[in-house]
Amino acid sequence: MKRERLTRAQRREQTRECLLEAARKMFVKKGFAATSVEDIAEAAGYTRGAFYSNFGGKPDLLIRLLRRDDDRARTNLLAMMEKGGTPDEMKDRAIAYYSQSIVEHDCFPLWVEAQLLACRDTPFRERINAFRQEKLEQISVYIRMLSERNGRPLPLQAEALAVGLVSLCEGVQFFRMCGPQTVSDKVLQTVLAGFFSCVLSRQPEETDYDNHRPDVPMGAP
Repeated sequence: MKRERLTRAQRREQTRECLLEAARKMFVKKGFAATSVEDIAEAAGYTRGAFYSNFGGKPDLLIRLLRRDDDRARTNLLAMMEKGGTPDEMKDRAIAYYSQSIVEHDCFPLWVEAQLLACRDTPFRERINAFRQEKLEQISVYIRMLSERNGRPLPLQAEALAVGLVSLCEGVQFFRMCGPQTVSDKVLQTVLAGFFSCVLSRQPEETDYDNHRPDVPMGAP
């Protein structure tokens, strides 16, 4: 059987995908700073020129990797949201989803590298912050949906809870990345169950923190 000949666009896409996958593995193994363009090109089986014909540099390639990972996560979250169900079913599904995401998120080291780079590179930081804002907005929508299905008001604004959930997940992922033995799967599920229980079990007499904040003069410690 005669092998189908690839078009120029298909060959270019194939080259780009090979470079992306090689970079992902190298960044996870050696770190962003320690990985050179030559390392990536060699691992992918291409030249340095092929790299620069597809990417503007390592930061540009890292953004592409993060965008791909972020799009996949957003698609999975949207699929979970569309399933609906009772409050308990949605809660159990959310715990299972975030537990699996934390355990199987092999791209998490790339996000850690990106945060470090963003501290020193303003244009890069703006692009990373755009990803984060999109992620927080989608999670906020899901938290509101949980609240509506549960028939209870949220203990905090959905946006604040979204920040809390993302921070919780990233913190646990960091612990597991540095020492997998410190956070078992059981502990992970317990932590997530505690978070979603607090979100969904608010009592009617509870009030928002913002409504009872003490008056503190501006500039006070």
